[in-house]
Amino acid sequence: MVRGRGLRHPLPDGPVPTYAVHLLGGRPPDVPWEARLLRWPDFRLPADAAQARTVLTEVWERAATERVEVACGGGRGRTGTALACLAVLDGVPPDRAVEWVRRRYHPRAVETPWQKRYVRRFAG
Repeated sequence: MVRGRGLRHPLPDGPVPTYAVHLLGGRPPDVPWEARLLRWPDFRLPADAAQARTVLTEVWERAATERVEVACGGGRGRTGTALACLAVLDGVPPDRAVEWVRRRYHPRAVETPWQKRYVRRFAG
């Protein structure tokens, strides 16, 4: 029940989320559902790794009963990295999580070598 998207793109068809995490370096857009900012500059890693783990764990937990959206500007790098971390929380081996997200979400998800490394180390 987690949807990834790019905030620069129109809202996709289907049910709207009840909760969203915006992975941005600046001010998030206003949305009509509950939303939270996780400071995460474009092409980088989260500004606070401990906070990122807490927020992504909350996303994973809330997705059991709610529709949750994870979104950054373009919807690939930061969003793909967060989705791969969620996959790790859900039991996908860390060394396969990027491949898993690329097959199921976007073929270019997780854009940088340091984002890939972040996913591999997320479980530890």
